[in-house]
Parts: sequence; structure tokens; C-alpha cells
Amino acid sequence: MTSQRIPKQMKWLASIYGAGARVRNAFYDRGTLKPDVLDGPVISVGNLSVGGSGKTPFVLLLGQLLKERGIKFDVLSRGYGRQRRGIALVDVGGSPRDFGDEPLLIARRLGAPVVVGENRFHAGRFAEAKFGPQLHLLDDGFQHRALARQFDIVLVTLEDASDQLLPAGRLREPLSSLSRADAVILATGASPDPFPLAGKLVWRVHRGISANNVPARPVAFCGIARPQNFFLQLRLAGIQPVAEAIYRDHHAYTAQDVRDLLQLKEKSEADGFVATEKDEINLVVHLTALQPLTIIPAKMELANAADALDTMLRVVQERKRRA
Repeated sequence: MTSQRIPKQMKWLASIYGAGARVRNAFYDRGTLKPDVLDGPVISVGNLSVGGSGKTPFVLLLGQLLKERGIKFDVLSRGYGRQRRGIALVDVGGSPRDFGDEPLLIARRLGAPVVVGENRFHAGRFAEAKFGPQLHLLDDGFQHRALARQFDIVLVTLEDASDQLLPAGRLREPLSSLSRADAVILATGASPDPFPLAGKLVWRVHRGISANNVPARPVAFCGIARPQNFFLQLRLAGIQPVAEAIYRDHHAYTAQDVRDLLQLKEKSEADGFVATEKDEINLVVHLTALQPLTIIPAKMELANAADALDTMLRVVQERKRRA
């Protein structure tokens, strides 16, 4: 009886959620609600669903491409999971409790300024006061319409095509919201057919991992949105874990977690551990207790990257000039 009521309740709640999202978007589309505008141009990287679409790897990729062109930029992020409030410049030697795990990872990998804040406009103003009106990368920005942007990049997954709105599924917006996107990111080989992409730039990315010096019989563990993707990538790279442990996304590891993992290693006769870069951030002081531990960086490659970057920068420049 209960199992029959829950799906109906979820669908009802999802319809309410969807109606709220449509009304809010309509207010922005019609100009009833007006976004705040920064002096520097803004490129948003976002998605339709909750977690696991590859936003952070794409921000890292885009940031690296910009650095290769000599273009100065900063990253604006909400700083999900941090315990501090207000605007802060990420300190690469800091803690995920202060800045969030993904902003800390981005700052360490790119060596570029990353500013976190609940209000991304205020974060952008802080960045401009400190670094000037340079290019801003808005992390997880597709739904954050309170801040104006000159280019919207949206990553989609194959699961998005058949998913439902929150809380019945993982979608934060319906597929029709892709009409706002300038460029839609699809995995190499994925068909665009399920998505309404008429007139949109479709960019192809290849996702993988970089695996070196991996133990022969590792325990694989992670606290990310789609853990099975990580385990699949390990196997595709020829790594066969003898045991797996899954934690919730953004999990802050404790001493008990370390004891559990060491016990799992002993029980499975493993000879080490493998985990993601985000887990490395969230292990903090427990990092040295899990040895040997191989951190597996995520890799993302953009097809025709130079042409894509040229197009994006041209559109950004034109729109900023007209604004």
C-alpha cells in the first residue's frame, strides 16, 4: 500500500516543483525579474540534473584552455557543503569545510582565483575589486539566473533524457530548458536525438581517467554523485578492484570511515586503495592513514577544442559589447 502511494506522491511533488521552475524562468524570460550584471563577462557551466554530469571536470578543462590562450579568469562558486558563510577567496591550503571540496579542487588544479559565496553576484564583485573585471566562470550556474551571463554551457547525460523532475527523479529543470543553452555538452558517441537541440552548438567530450601506479588488488572507494561511473572507468582502464565502498556525494571522511576501509582491505586481501580527486580533498587529515593510496584524476577532452573556444569567445565579446 505504502509502495503504491509513494510514487504518486513523488509525481505530485515533482509537478509542483516543475511548475515553480517554469514560473521562475518565465519571470526572467519576460524581464519581470532582472539579473544582476558584472563588469566582466560571465560564462556559465551547468547542467539539468543533480550532480554527476561532469561540471567540475569541464570547468577544469575550460580553465586550462583559457590559460593556454593567456586569458585571465576567475571561478565563481556557491561552495556547496562548506560550513563558513559569506564571500571568501579559496585558499589552496585550506579545508573543504571552509570552501567546499569542488572549489578547493578547482583552485588547486587551475591555480586561478576561485571565489565562493551564496550570492554569486557579490562573489563576482569581490573578485572584480581584487582582480579587475576579468572573465568569470560561473560554476553550476544554469539555474542561477540571478546573475547575467554571456554564454551558457550545459552538460547533459543519457540518463537525463528519461529522468523525472525532483523529487521523483534527479532533474532540476525539464529538458525544454535547454532552449536557454548556447552550447550543450554530450559524451562522445552519445546520440543527441532525445534532446531538443535545434539551433544549439553541440560539443562532444570524451571522459576518462588517468591511472598510474595503481595497486594490483585495490579497494576502490568514492563519495561522488555517480559512483558506478567511477568503478566502470576503472574497469575500462584495466583496473579490477577486489572490493568497493560507496559514500554519499561530498562525504567528509571520519576516523571511523578509515577504520572501516582498512578492515575492508584486510578482509578482501587487497594491497591498497584507489579513489577520486574529490575524495583526496575530503580525506583531509586521514589521507596518510590509507596507504598505499592512488588518486585517480578525471580526464575530459573536448573535440575541436580550438574551434569551440574561438566560437565561445567571439559570442561572449559580441554580447558583452551589446549589453
